[in-house]
Amino acid sequence: MVNMNTREPIAEQLAGPQVLTTEKEWPAGAGWRRPLRSPSLPESHRTILISPNASWLRKIFAFAGPGYLVAVGYMDPGNWATDIGGGSKFGYTLLSVVLISNLMAMFLQALSAKLGVVTGRDLAQACRDHYSRRTSILLWIVCEIAIAACDLAEVLGSAVALKLLFGIPLLAGVLLTALDVLVVLALQGRGFRLIEIFVVTLMATIGACFAYEIFFARPLWLEAAHGFIPRLEILRNKEMLYLAIGILGATVMPHNLYLHSSIVQTRAFGSSKKDRREALRYSVLDSTVALGFALFINAAILVLGAAAFHTRGMNEVADISQAYKLLNPVLGASLASTLFACALLASGQNSTLTGTLAGQIVMEGFLEIRLQPWLRRLITRAIAIVPAVLVIAIAGEGKVMGLLILSQVVLSFQLPFAVIPLVQFTSERAKMGEFVNSRATIVVAWLVAGLILFFNGELLWLIFRA
Repeated sequence: MVNMNTREPIAEQLAGPQVLTTEKEWPAGAGWRRPLRSPSLPESHRTILISPNASWLRKIFAFAGPGYLVAVGYMDPGNWATDIGGGSKFGYTLLSVVLISNLMAMFLQALSAKLGVVTGRDLAQACRDHYSRRTSILLWIVCEIAIAACDLAEVLGSAVALKLLFGIPLLAGVLLTALDVLVVLALQGRGFRLIEIFVVTLMATIGACFAYEIFFARPLWLEAAHGFIPRLEILRNKEMLYLAIGILGATVMPHNLYLHSSIVQTRAFGSSKKDRREALRYSVLDSTVALGFALFINAAILVLGAAAFHTRGMNEVADISQAYKLLNPVLGASLASTLFACALLASGQNSTLTGTLAGQIVMEGFLEIRLQPWLRRLITRAIAIVPAVLVIAIAGEGKVMGLLILSQVVLSFQLPFAVIPLVQFTSERAKMGEFVNSRATIVVAWLVAGLILFFNGELLWLIFRA
């Protein structure tokens, strides 16, 4: 019977002895310098029951959810600035970068899910339990910089949307985004599943808005198809490469690797090798499908910039506010601008919500700080809001779009500090057991990490040479 006098989640009690929460119990526990003392995101850990006798279709729906929270980060307002700028200036050329970035994201998120399912650790906990204290602190600082850069884009994007829709000043809009802390607390208090439903609803809103925009933009589909073919011109043109690196940084989010490795553990799957293999299969399917939807949104933003502006000779539309003002007269659709701003607001709120969760996971994982949930989220939200307020107060509202693109370039430079540990851990048999990466996977993983380093180095070379 379920013991109603304990404080354990009902799902954990129902799941019985198969549910594992400590290093001593976890089968793949070898290879770590330190034991696992507490689960990741403890208030939501294994709270969603997975019935072992359910059909494959029911299991798909049971495991669906974490991938969509991750996909939110791949369509945040930072993507809008880089994709609109790339589409209006270079047409459909940078679609190949969007495609490559999303394929890299699918691969890396699959590794992140594998780490969480197999080891019972999120990426932050894995770094803490493998590296020295000094190295862990350095990685934590770098990760907080990445989260601050990402949150800066999300907070500014939401503030811009509020200004476009309701005329609220940017500074006031930034402060209003702090309310997402209350949203997370209210939703998570009612169960992690409700957060996932809320996020998926906002994602569907974004998709519907862009379907409307694309219908009236009438893109040149043949040219758009050619845009998915990579061109060497992207490496030779500094402006094009700068935007390409921005798209890469806006698409492959460092904090999403930490987030995904944690939230896959909200499912109460069994501890046997068979159960974990099944959980991994469904988790990867979930994230791949969700990131496929993110690819559609990212490509739609760039195609909209190319079809609405580039083909009409408007090659310098990199400002979201400028795009908002031009969409109605250019497309001849009365709702085009309003739906564009609504989608931006939904994107910003979605991303700030998941960014807050990622901030909590990183702080707890690296530093083992145990605070009340409201205080933890208030701290992580402050890390984003304080820089945003300073940016608007010092640089002014006119610099917001440039800073959005710059924040995505900064994110790209932080990627290796998350990707390299992830590839390292999932490639070690002592940590992963029989779930260790195959040789082919290891080669592809290090190739992806190498490409990220190469693109960053190429951009630095072009900047300093200029």
